[in-house]
Amino acid sequence: MSAGLIALLDDVAAIAKAAAASVDDVAAAAGRASVKATGVVVDDTAVTPQYVTGVTPDREIPIIWRIAKGSLVNKLAIILPVAMLLSQFVPWLLTPILMLGGAFLSYEGAHKVWDAITGHGHEESDDDQGAAADPEQEKQLVSGAIRTDLILSAEIMVISLNEVANESFWKRLAIMIVVALVMTILVYGVVAVLVKADDLGLRITKHNKRSVIGRGLVNGMPYVLEAISVIGTAAMLWVGGHILLDGASKLGFTAPFDLVHAAEHWVETITPAALAPALAWLTETLGSAIAGFLVGSVVVGVLALIPHRAPTPETGAETATSEDAQDASETPATK
Repeated sequence: MSAGLIALLDDVAAIAKAAAASVDDVAAAAGRASVKATGVVVDDTAVTPQYVTGVTPDREIPIIWRIAKGSLVNKLAIILPVAMLLSQFVPWLLTPILMLGGAFLSYEGAHKVWDAITGHGHEESDDDQGAAADPEQEKQLVSGAIRTDLILSAEIMVISLNEVANESFWKRLAIMIVVALVMTILVYGVVAVLVKADDLGLRITKHNKRSVIGRGLVNGMPYVLEAISVIGTAAMLWVGGHILLDGASKLGFTAPFDLVHAAEHWVETITPAALAPALAWLTETLGSAIAGFLVGSVVVGVLALIPHRAPTPETGAETATSEDAQDASETPATK
C-alpha cells in the first residue's frame, strides 16, 4: 500500500516537473517572440498618451483602461484566431504578411522623420489634440484608439508568431496568449504611469513647493514623452527594415541582406574583441534602419502622389470628379 502511494506521488511529481518545464518553455519562448516586436511596442507606448491629451485628470485612467480592454479583444478575439489558422494551414503566407507589416512600420517611421524635417508633424499633432468633453466624444476617442491599436497589435502578434512558427500548434497558441497578455499589460501599464506622472509631481509640489522630485516630474515628463517618441521612430525603422531584409532574403532576393551582414562581419574583424559584438549589432541595426527609411520614404512618396479626397461640408461624401479637381486648382483652398 505504501509502495503504491510512493509510486503515485513519484508520478505526480514527474507530471508536475514536466508541467513546470512546459510553462518555463512557453514563458521563455514568449520572451524571445516579444523581442522582435519591440519597435511596435515602443511606438504603441508613444502614440497612446495622445488620446488623453486635454482630457480631465479623472478620466485619463478610465480611458486608458477602456483602450487596454479593446486592445486585448483585438489580440485574442480577432488577430490570434486568424494568425493561428494562417500559421497552421498556409504558413508560407506569414513571410509576405510580415513584410507588409515591415513596410507599414518603415512607412510610419519615415513619415515621422520627414514630418520632423519639414515641420508638418507639429501642425498635425496640434490639430489632433482635443479634450473629450462628453461621453459621446469620449466613446469616439476610445473607438479611434482601438482601431489604431488593431494595426499595431496585428504587427506585434504576427512578428511574435513568426519567431515561434516551428513550435507545435498548442504551444504556439499558449505562447501567443502569453504575448498578448504581457504586451497589453506592458504597453498600457507604462502609458498609465507616464500619463499620471505629472499629476503625481503636481501633488508633491502642493505639499512641498521646493521638492526636486515634484518639479522634476512636472517639468521632465514632456521631454520623456518626446524621447519615447524619438526612440519609437528609430525602433520602427530598425524593426521594419530588419523584417523587410529578412523576408526578402527568404523569398530569394538576398543582396540587401547579404550587404548588411557583410558590413556587420567587417566591423567585427576590425574592432577589438571586447567591443566587436556590440559594434556588430549596432552596424546591423543601422543597416536595417537605413533600409527601413529608404523603403518607407518610397512609400511616403508614392502616397503623396495619390490625390487626396476630402469630404464635402454638406454631406461628408468624397469628391471624385476631375471638374472638382480643376476648380480646386483654380480657386485657393480655404479652411
